[in-house]
Amino acid sequence: MGHHDENPARDRGELRVFMRAVLADVHALERMLEEGLFESGVRRIGAEQEMFLVQENMEPSACGAEVLAALSGSSFTAELGLFNLEANLRPRLLGGDSLGRMEAEIEDCLARAREAAGDHGARVLLTGILPTLRREHLILENMTPTPRYRELNRVMSELRGGEFTTLIKGVDELHATHDNVMLEACNTSFQVHFQVGPDEFANLYNLAQAITAPVLAAAVNSPVLLGHRLWHESRVALFQQSLDARSKAHQARGSRQRVSFGERWVERSVMEIYREDVARFKVLIAGERDEDPAAVLDRGEIPALRALCLHNGTVYRWNRPCYGVKDGVAHLRIENRALPAGPTVADEIANASFYFGLLSALAEELGDVREVMEFDHARANFVAVARYGLSARLNWTGGRSWSAEELILDQLLPLAHGGLAAQGVDAGDRERFLGLIEDRVRAGRTGAQWALDSLERMGAQGTGDARSRALAAAMYQNQRTGVPVHRWPPAVLDAGSDLLAGCEKVGQVMTTDLFTVHPEDLVDLAASLMDWEHLRHVPVEDDEGVLVGILSHRRVLRLVGRGMREGGATIAVREVMQPDPLTVAPETKTLEAISMMRKERVSALPVVSAGRLVGIVTEHDFLAAAAALLEERLGGESERGGAGDGVATAG
Repeated sequence: MGHHDENPARDRGELRVFMRAVLADVHALERMLEEGLFESGVRRIGAEQEMFLVQENMEPSACGAEVLAALSGSSFTAELGLFNLEANLRPRLLGGDSLGRMEAEIEDCLARAREAAGDHGARVLLTGILPTLRREHLILENMTPTPRYRELNRVMSELRGGEFTTLIKGVDELHATHDNVMLEACNTSFQVHFQVGPDEFANLYNLAQAITAPVLAAAVNSPVLLGHRLWHESRVALFQQSLDARSKAHQARGSRQRVSFGERWVERSVMEIYREDVARFKVLIAGERDEDPAAVLDRGEIPALRALCLHNGTVYRWNRPCYGVKDGVAHLRIENRALPAGPTVADEIANASFYFGLLSALAEELGDVREVMEFDHARANFVAVARYGLSARLNWTGGRSWSAEELILDQLLPLAHGGLAAQGVDAGDRERFLGLIEDRVRAGRTGAQWALDSLERMGAQGTGDARSRALAAAMYQNQRTGVPVHRWPPAVLDAGSDLLAGCEKVGQVMTTDLFTVHPEDLVDLAASLMDWEHLRHVPVEDDEGVLVGILSHRRVLRLVGRGMREGGATIAVREVMQPDPLTVAPETKTLEAISMMRKERVSALPVVSAGRLVGIVTEHDFLAAAAALLEERLGGESERGGAGDGVATAG
C-alpha cells in the first residue's frame, strides 16, 4: 500500500505544509515533461508479489513481522495485515527470456519466504482472497504496527464518520460493517508495471484501461470472502468499499472514491491524472519533505518527488501512473493493480504476459483507442468481468459485443503473441505462457471457477468452515506442484480431514443465516417462524440491530399452555423473551462455550462481535460437529485402521 517510511502528522498545519510540497512536486513534474527529462523508447517491466501467511490448518498466521525480520535486507516489505507479505521484483527490459526470469525470481522469493515462515509454523499461499478468513481475524491487533497504517486507519475512519460498510451480491450476499480498514487486508494481488515514454503515455494508459477487463476475465481468482460466494474477482468490490472514506454527505453528492477505474480517457498527458487526484483527494498522511524540487532541477539533477509519490500511493486507481528514478534518469510506468495473486506462479506470469503483449500490440493495431471505443464500455467491461469472469459479455471496439471467451481466443491472444514477438520475447516463453491463457480459457477453468465448482461439489458436507479449509488446503497442495489451475482436480473434503481444527472456536460452528424478531413483534409471528423454519431459538434485535433478548421454544410453549393466545390477545415478543441473554464472541473457544451452556443451563448462545449479532450457536450445532467427528474417528478406524492427519486433499 505504498511507502512505509513516513512520519504521520495529525496537525492540520503540518498537512498544509506537506500539501505545499505535493504542489511543488506537481510543478516540477510538469517542468520535467516540458524539458524532455524522461526516458523514452525503453520497455521495462516489473511486478509486486503479495502473499498470505497461513497456519497448518489454513487459517491466517499473523507472523508477518517475525518473517519479515528474518528476510531483512531482501526485497520483501510489510503489508496492511500481519498475515500478508509483499515481494518487490527487480525491473527488467521486456524481451528475450525476461518473462522466464521473472518467473524464476518469484519462485526464489517464495522459497525464501517459505523457509522463513516455516520457522514460525506458517506456510505461504498465493490467492486473491484467503477463503478461511473470518471477521475475528480482521482486528487492529492483526494490523502491521507501523505509524503509517495506524494513521491511515485513524484518518480514514474520521473521514468516513462511521463504520465501513460492505455490500456485495453474488451467489450469496455479504452485508458487513466494520470499524477499521482491515477488510482491505483480505486482498492480495500480483501488480505488474509497464514502463512508457511521456509522449506515448496517454495512448498506452488508455489502452491499459481498455484491456484490463479481458485480461482480468481470464485471471479471476477471488470468489469467496468471509465464507460467502460473491464475485469471480471479489477483490474489486471489496477494495472499493473497504477504503471508501467518503462521509454520507460526500456519498450523497456523488464524490469520487479513492479506489476507482476512472471517469474518462486521458487526452494528452499524465499530468491530467496527477492534477485531478491532487485536486480531488486531500492529503491523508504527511511524510518527510525533500529539498525544493525546482532547486534540484536547477542543478541539473533529477528530484525524487517523494511527496507526490506518497499522495499518489493513497489514491488507488486500478491502472495507476507511477513516477520513478533509475540510475539518475526519470521514467513513467503504468501499474496494473487488478490482477489477483495466484493460483500458481506460472498462471501469474501468463496473466502478465497477456497484459504486456496486448499493450505492446494494440498501439499499432488500434491507434487511438478513444476513436474506436467508449470509455463507459471499458469501465462497464471491468465491472462485468469482476462479477462473472469468463461468462461476461464485453463491448469491444466498433461497438461489437463479444463473449469474453470469444474475444480472448479469436481476437486478443493472436495480438498478444505478436506484441511479445515485436519486443523480442523468446518464442518458447511466448508459446508457454500465452498457451496457458488459451488452455485456461478454452477449459473455462479460472481460479475462481475452480473454487466455485469445488464448493458446489462439496454441497452441504461438513461445516462452512471445513469447506473453506478444504478449499485453501487444495489450493496450497496444487500450488506447490506448479500445475496450472485449469488442470487442477476439484477440492474435496477428505474422510481423514482434521475435523477438530474446524471446531476449535465458536465462529467455526455457529449458524450465521439468522432469523430474528423485534421486541415489539407479535409473539404469534415468532411462534410461526419457529414452526416454519424448525427453530428452537430466535434472537431478538432492536431497531439498531443490537441484541436485546432471545426467545426459546420453551417460553412459547409455556405461553400456549397458559392459554394466553386465545381470545384474540396480542402479546409482544418483549413480554416473553429472555432479556440480556448470555453471549459469546466468534473467537470464544468451543469448549468454553459448551461449559458455559452446561453451567448456565441454556441450550443456545447468541454470538456477538463489536456489539452486533453475527450468529448463534446451539446444542444442535455442537451435536452435528460431534456426529461428524465420531463418524470420522469410528469410520476411519474400521475402514483404515486409524484416523487420518491431513487437512484436506485435492481429488
